[in-house]
Amino acid sequence: MHRMALGRSALQVRRIGRGTTTFGDQLATDLAAWDTRLAPEMLEAIEAIVGNSATRRSEPRATESMAKKPAHVSQTPATQWLERQGVAYTEHVYDYVEHGGTAESSRQIGVPEHEVIKTLVMQDEQARPLIVLMHGDRQVSTKNLAREIGAKRIDACRPEVAQRHSGYLVGGTSPFGTRRPMPVYIEASVLELPRALVNGGRRGFLVGIDPRVFIELLDARPVRCAL
Repeated sequence: MHRMALGRSALQVRRIGRGTTTFGDQLATDLAAWDTRLAPEMLEAIEAIVGNSATRRSEPRATESMAKKPAHVSQTPATQWLERQGVAYTEHVYDYVEHGGTAESSRQIGVPEHEVIKTLVMQDEQARPLIVLMHGDRQVSTKNLAREIGAKRIDACRPEVAQRHSGYLVGGTSPFGTRRPMPVYIEASVLELPRALVNGGRRGFLVGIDPRVFIELLDARPVRCAL
C-alpha cells in the first residue's frame, strides 16, 4: 500500500511541477491526506525532506536581509559642504587614538600613510590663520612655506586657537566647512595622488576624494615645503 501511494504522489508532483506549486508545498499537502495510510516512520522521513526543502528556499532571503549596507556616518559640516558642492566622496571610519595621527588612521584603514592628508591650521607673523595640507608621512618646513607664500614667519596654531578658527576639535579638523574662511596651501605632490584621504570633520573619520577638489573648490595654492 505504501509503495502504491508513493507512486501516485510522484505522478502528481511531476504534473504540478509544470505550474507554480513547488515540490515541498505539494508534498506537505499530500501528507495530510496520507497520514492515516503511511507508516509512522515513513511519515517522519518525508516530513524531514519537506522541512529541508523549506529551509533551503528561505536561505537566500535570510542572506539578503543580512547583507545590509553599512550604516551611513552621521553628517558633519565637512560632509554637508561636500554634498552642497556635489563632490563624490567615500567614508572611512576608524577607532581614534589620542596622538595616533595619520600613522594610526592609515594602519587601521589599510592605506599608505602618504595618501592620508593632514589638515594643519597655522598662522603667519600677524597671527592670520591659514591651512596647510600635507602628506601624513611628511612634515611642514615652516621656513620654506614662509618663503613660498611671502610671509616672514609661519607657526603652528595652539590647539585652542586652531579650534576657534576651524570650528573642529584638533584631531578631527577638515579643510571643508570651516568656521571661518582661510587660505589653503597644499603640498604639490598631493595632487599627483589618485585619491586623497582627509579628515571628514570628526575624530576617527576620513573621507576619500579626488585631490583636484582642493584646487577647484578650495582654491588651494600648491607649494613645496615637505620635509
